[in-house]
Amino acid sequence: MASNAKEKTSDLAQSAKEKTSGAAGTAQAAMSDTMITAKVKADMAADKTVKAMDVHVETQKGVVMLSGFVPSKAEADRAVELAKGVQGVNDVKSSIQVKK
Repeated sequence: MASNAKEKTSDLAQSAKEKTSGAAGTAQAAMSDTMITAKVKADMAADKTVKAMDVHVETQKGVVMLSGFVPSKAEADRAVELAKGVQGVNDVKSSIQVKK
């Protein structure tokens, strides 16, 4: 009986550890995405070609999504280039449109 209780306690502890680890991993990924977004925006703000206020940046699981309206294709291309240069970025998807 004591052996069963010990095994059950061990199983519950392992289950709790796995759940906590999974939640921590999710929080870590969210933090990384937030950090990536902040870095992309900072790089755009520091760049002379891109107006950071023109481009919306969102990151999910390391994939950066860019959207907004810019005055030139060169600015849209530069925004993508800057995003790709940030550590932790797995892919960049752009729906930036050039104003006409």
